[in-house]
Amino acid sequence: MRRRIFLTLIGAAALAWPLQTFAQPVSQWPDHPVRLLVTVGAGGAADTLSRNLSNGFSQFANGQPLIVENRPGAGGTIAAAAVAREKPDGYTLFLAEVGPNAVSHVLGAKPPYDPNTAFTPIIHAANLPAVVLIRSSLPYTTLPEFTTAAKAQPRKFNYASAGVGNWTHLFMEYLNRQAGIEQVNVVYRSGSEMLTSLLKDEADTAIITVSTALGQIRQGKVRALAGISMRPMPQLPDTPPVGKTIPDFDVAVWHGIAGPAGMDPALVARINGIFNQVLQTPAVRSAISDQQAADIVGGSAQQFDNFIKSELKRWPEVVKAAGIQTQ
Repeated sequence: MRRRIFLTLIGAAALAWPLQTFAQPVSQWPDHPVRLLVTVGAGGAADTLSRNLSNGFSQFANGQPLIVENRPGAGGTIAAAAVAREKPDGYTLFLAEVGPNAVSHVLGAKPPYDPNTAFTPIIHAANLPAVVLIRSSLPYTTLPEFTTAAKAQPRKFNYASAGVGNWTHLFMEYLNRQAGIEQVNVVYRSGSEMLTSLLKDEADTAIITVSTALGQIRQGKVRALAGISMRPMPQLPDTPPVGKTIPDFDVAVWHGIAGPAGMDPALVARINGIFNQVLQTPAVRSAISDQQAADIVGGSAQQFDNFIKSELKRWPEVVKAAGIQTQ
């Protein structure tokens, strides 16, 4: 009898342990370092944004650091899949973006997760302006000049991207289809590598964030043909939007924080609150707004969830209508 009671108590304790762990007050999160997985290699705008967020994190997070881990490849789906497999305890987060979160599942091979259900949106961090760039050794100075030349010479020109399904691929293919041109995709690991490919004359064109390319643009080492958003770019006031040449073309490079599916709503609120505080820190705001030329967004987890749902509706329709495919 005693043995039976003892085993029963042990079994009850074993069952209660994970429940007690799960029920731990969210104010105690985090009690050890948090990982943030990024879809591209070091040096690009997404990596820089992640490290700017990391710099302001610990002061609001019980002194715990936010450790950035670069997991480039497969259009961002390698990093996304890794996060989708993790426990929903908030200790592995993801720098979400349009490719792995809204479009990769309709481009060629499907990723090992369903973007509709695999993640918990936490906060929309920022939108970054980006530009259509061309290597300076080519003679074209405007987007119409380049598209005219590209129409006359299909597949003569190539463009750099950070992988099939990444926004650098998606937005350029969207431009190609809307302009009626055909360029060959050459894959690199990050925006900084893409920029280097233009400087070395390895690639002809690319869509890269303003923050990554601004120095080289101002030095005349690469040429900015157009901005991808209709929003004016104070850093490049003489660069027209693509929408001036291609009607209705208006896209944004967005990034936010997400976690695995199934996160406790109270924990989501805790993490959302921390990142909203980080985004209000003067040093972080300056680094993102001034140095990265980005629009800080912030807001609630529900707002980010609604935004991602709208992207999940928009981009598969765009991909289908434009005939965008893997190469």
